[in-house]
Amino acid sequence: QVQLVESGGGSVEAGGSLRLSCAVSGYTSSTFRESCMGWFRQAPGKEREGVAIISPAGGTSGYADAVKGRFTISQDNAKKTLYLQLNSLKPEDTAMYYCAAYPYLKYGQCIFRASAYDVWGQGTQVTVSS
Repeated sequence: QVQLVESGGGSVEAGGSLRLSCAVSGYTSSTFRESCMGWFRQAPGKEREGVAIISPAGGTSGYADAVKGRFTISQDNAKKTLYLQLNSLKPEDTAMYYCAAYPYLKYGQCIFRASAYDVWGQGTQVTVSS
């Protein structure tokens, strides 16, 4: 059974930084490397939105316009762990952050659409105060 477990959320002041982690279990190392991985977030009363995605084996990455230049997605294939470095945080970054995954072969590309992702973590809360 595949499980994604996020950690690293917390409360910070505007301008601060956090590093989120997403530990993946139930995937073999090759399956992890062959998956599209993404970070999404959902604020109260808002739809879930894509934040950052990364292609198999960390080949390429993509970011939502709102976080470009501030957030960095990465992965450690040996540890089967996905990361999101959040810098220069703003109050509007406050949300529950989720990691998610699906097999690259499902679409032949990695996309931001939340409905494409098969497996989700339980989320980790990020709160940024002004």
